[in-house]
Amino acid sequence: MGEENVKRIGILLFPDVEELDAVGPWEVLSYWTRNFPADGWQVCCLSPDGEPVTCAKGLTIAAHHAAAEAPALDVLLHPGGQGTRPQLTDGRHLEWVREQRRTVPLMTSVCTGSLVYAAAGLLAGRPATTHWASLERLAELDPTIDVRAEERFVDDGDVVTSAGVSAGIDMALHLVSRLASPERAREVRRGIQYDPRPPV
Repeated sequence: MGEENVKRIGILLFPDVEELDAVGPWEVLSYWTRNFPADGWQVCCLSPDGEPVTCAKGLTIAAHHAAAEAPALDVLLHPGGQGTRPQLTDGRHLEWVREQRRTVPLMTSVCTGSLVYAAAGLLAGRPATTHWASLERLAELDPTIDVRAEERFVDDGDVVTSAGVSAGIDMALHLVSRLASPERAREVRRGIQYDPRPPV
């Protein structure tokens, strides 16, 4: 498949991003795109300046691109974590998110990434979710949001939000199902051996 026909998913990295918010979806999406290249998708990571970021619990992760220099995206995934707190009042970051909304067909978030989307005005009048401890904050940021407290992820067409941390894995598998097929999502789920059981 020619490079010009490839569709791209970008995962945003930033200081104090929650590790699993980004790495969980990366595992799902990279397993899919590397093992089934004929599906026509690639996944990459972006950071504000293209430099590595130190995550919330100390892990350092490198990015493939600076946000401003990334190839055109078909899907953006905005993780959460403590690093989203300053983003809620960072005018430059919120405008960047709005710019992505204008050009990226599918905007997705994990955990408190949805708070950033709410602060940017992307979730007005829409159903959405976030980490259980931030559900009230989501409602405060935009009272028109239909907050779905019990759902692991909420697919509202061109915006998909997920609950906290590990819920991003479920959301990413949903993306594989939606962008490829349910059978492909089952293959990826088996490939990464994601079969959670309740703790005993």
